[in-house]
This record gives sequence, C-alpha cells and structure tokens, in this order.
Amino acid sequence: MHVAPLRTPTVQDHVALVEIELCGELMIAASDADGDRLSPDRIDEVLKVEADRAARLRQQDRCRGA
Repeated sequence: MHVAPLRTPTVQDHVALVEIELCGELMIAASDADGDRLSPDRIDEVLKVEADRAARLRQQDRCRGA
C-alpha cells in the first residue's frame, strides 16, 4: 500500500496579507498620535484612501475610453 507524503500547503490569502499590512500601518500611526484616537482624516491618510480612489477613477476612465 502506498501512502502519499504529507505536504504543508502553501496557500496565501493576498487579501488577508494586505489587511494585516494596513492594520500594522494604523498601529504605527496610532502609536505616534498625540491623542487617544486617530481622526478620520488621519485614518484616510494612513490607508491612502484618496490615492486609491483617484487610481480607481483613472482606471474607470481608461476603460470607458477603450
């Protein structure tokens, strides 16, 4: 009888890895903050919300023009 050897799966959840990185960025920003909480504007800055939104809009414009 032949038994297949056990292998460790090398599955990576890329979304989870990005979320972990973003949480780390927020923790670093929170540790540098003067108050108890980060402002919504500071959170958006750390997470690069505006830059992501602008990039998505540029991509949508390119798709519409194609």
